[in-house]
Amino acid sequence: MNRPLPHRMTLVVLAFSALLLCAGRTRATEITGKISTTLTIFDDSELVGDVTCMVVGGPCIQFGASGIKLRLNGHTIRESSPGCTPETSSQDGIDVVKLQDVAILGPGLIQGFGGFGIFLLEDTKVKVEKVSISDSCFSGIILAGTTDTDIEKNVSVRNSIGSEGAPCGGT
Repeated sequence: MNRPLPHRMTLVVLAFSALLLCAGRTRATEITGKISTTLTIFDDSELVGDVTCMVVGGPCIQFGASGIKLRLNGHTIRESSPGCTPETSSQDGIDVVKLQDVAILGPGLIQGFGGFGIFLLEDTKVKVEKVSISDSCFSGIILAGTTDTDIEKNVSVRNSIGSEGAPCGGT
């Protein structure tokens, strides 16, 4: 027996609505363990364990899109090769470059990077909150050409150990 056309149309609309509803619910990218090449994130992401960064000559984690968040969830991002040398100076914990409406949310610790803990360059509306940054060779958090940004409730200690008198330190 054939059903009338309106019932078929209703089923199609309901199926399409369910598909859209499911497609809108995406899980955050989960990050843990060793990172050996720069990890570029393009959607909301979160640490689900501590991270050991083994990247040479670049940042550990880099934002690749506007409108996303990185949640540290109480975990640590730590560089594996300590030392403040010209070779390690570009090894930042997290880089955000020319983006808008992104967030780095703690609690969490970024520790021991040869460059900056967090590097913000020419961004708009970045939020960095409840992050501890320690033992970076340059500033814990640096903002260059960044506007309308909220840097709140962060702790920055023992940074700038490799700045050789340059104006580096906390934020």
